[in-house]
Amino acid sequence: MKKLLLYFLLLQALLFGCSHDEKTVESGYDDGFAEGYNTQCRKKATIIHEHWDSAEYKKGYDMGSKDGIQACLNKNSNM
Repeated sequence: MKKLLLYFLLLQALLFGCSHDEKTVESGYDDGFAEGYNTQCRKKATIIHEHWDSAEYKKGYDMGSKDGIQACLNKNSNM
C-alpha cells in the first residue's frame, strides 16, 4: 500500500510539474505565435495565458507574434 501511495504522489508531482501555465519564454512564444498567426490570417480567436507580469513571457510573446505573422504571410504568398 505504501508503494502505491508513493507512485500516486510521484505521478501527481510529474503532472503538476509539466504544466504549460508557466511564465517562461517558451510559453510566451507559443501564445504569441498562435495569436500572431490567427490574427494575421483572420482565424478564430485565440485563448492565451497572458502572464504580462513576467519579462520572460513578454519576450517570448513578442518573438512568437512576429514569427506567427510571418508564417501566415509566407503561407499566403506560396498559394
